[in-house]
Amino acid sequence: MQPVASPASSEPPLPRTLFGQLREAIRGTQADYTKIPLRRAVFLLAVPMVLELVLESTFAVVDIFFVARLGPSAVATVGLTESYLFLLYSIAMGLAMAVTAVVARRIGEGKPDEAAVTAVQAIIVAVLASVLPAILGILYAPDLLRLMGGNEWTIQHGYRYAQWMLGGNAVIMLLFVINAIFRGAGDAAIAMRVLWLSNSLNIVLCPLLIFGVGPFPQWGIEGAAIATNIGRGTGVLVQLWVLLRGGQHIRVLAAHLRWNGAVLWNIVRTSLGGVGQMIVAMTSWIFLMRILASVGSEAVAGATIAIRFMMFTMMPAWGMSNAAATLVGQNLGAQQADRAEAAVWQIGRYNMAYLLLVSFAYFFLPRQIVGVFTDDPTVVLVGAEWLRILSYALFVYGWWMVSVQAFNGAGDTVTPTWINVAFFWLIQIPLAWWLALHLGWKETGVFWAVFVSETSVGLFTLWLFSRGRWKLARV
Repeated sequence: MQPVASPASSEPPLPRTLFGQLREAIRGTQADYTKIPLRRAVFLLAVPMVLELVLESTFAVVDIFFVARLGPSAVATVGLTESYLFLLYSIAMGLAMAVTAVVARRIGEGKPDEAAVTAVQAIIVAVLASVLPAILGILYAPDLLRLMGGNEWTIQHGYRYAQWMLGGNAVIMLLFVINAIFRGAGDAAIAMRVLWLSNSLNIVLCPLLIFGVGPFPQWGIEGAAIATNIGRGTGVLVQLWVLLRGGQHIRVLAAHLRWNGAVLWNIVRTSLGGVGQMIVAMTSWIFLMRILASVGSEAVAGATIAIRFMMFTMMPAWGMSNAAATLVGQNLGAQQADRAEAAVWQIGRYNMAYLLLVSFAYFFLPRQIVGVFTDDPTVVLVGAEWLRILSYALFVYGWWMVSVQAFNGAGDTVTPTWINVAFFWLIQIPLAWWLALHLGWKETGVFWAVFVSETSVGLFTLWLFSRGRWKLARV
């Protein structure tokens, strides 16, 4: 589908040089994304979103690089803890989907004050949602790791990592939700700068606190969690300061700082589908990790390294997909459904082209990639096998990313939830168990189950998007 011609506007022309275009995208702009040429809108939103997530994934890779120096059990501790964090991520990301959709719709309708009220209520919801997981994580970390099949080292020495990560989950919630506010408003450059600051601190502090460099204490794996909480906590403080000071498209004033039950409930109601779809996907991952734990800690460690590297390489595609969510929400608010659809197809082509290039690296260099993080031969073989299997369908996954974000950006978070139930719970988990444990394929069975389910969900979601019912969603 060809991009829809945008109406004439008074927006300044896009700088002719690539450097000038990048500078405008990174510095931020007051451009109206519902009026400027579509290619320019995609560029201005996608560049900061891609850069934001690239650094986020860079930290994930750096973190596991240092933790891997403590041995496979330490890496397994990170992987098992992340299985629970994925549940928290599902809540944070579900809220973020709803917040992006609602804020983008209000901005597209020309109602910045209502967008600011939405922002405040979203922050309240995020704080409330973080309380119970923090209490459970602090009090029951060893039991939670034991439940996931952690070995003796993980339970005795790794539980403090889990305590810090689960106990400090409020910074995760707020970081996701407040950046979703900025993205929905079109202030993607602010979200990018916040995560750059947060993750730069993480990257610097991680080795210092793990290994006790210079005057810093040697906290081992616990140091990785402390560094992460310091970095993310600093990012949240900066987010709140910028939100009150005002960005290019949204600002929270004193008059907005109040409880608004109707708006809060609208956020909760809209987020239920997003939370549901993420919980389905994340709990599926927990079951997969539990199956891998039955195979051995090397299988968990290899899978953890592979998934961290996959996150690193796929973050640019997620950044472009997030741009699609903002463009869909704002253009539907401005009554321009065809322009919203055109944005999705355009970004989908970009995603496919990028992930085809990534898949070549996965296929031809898997052992070299995993070998950067560990010299354990078994862990290298496991991680390399998953990367190679992933390479067969990565470009299809790219189309799934952008099409599911189109649903979420429109506020239709329920449809992806039912899709995830069918393909992750009813197909992926039973198939992984059957192949890995019943047929004895071990970790190989898990990896092929992921390939089958995620290839299928990508093709089905893209077909469903093409039918266009998401254009009728109301938030």
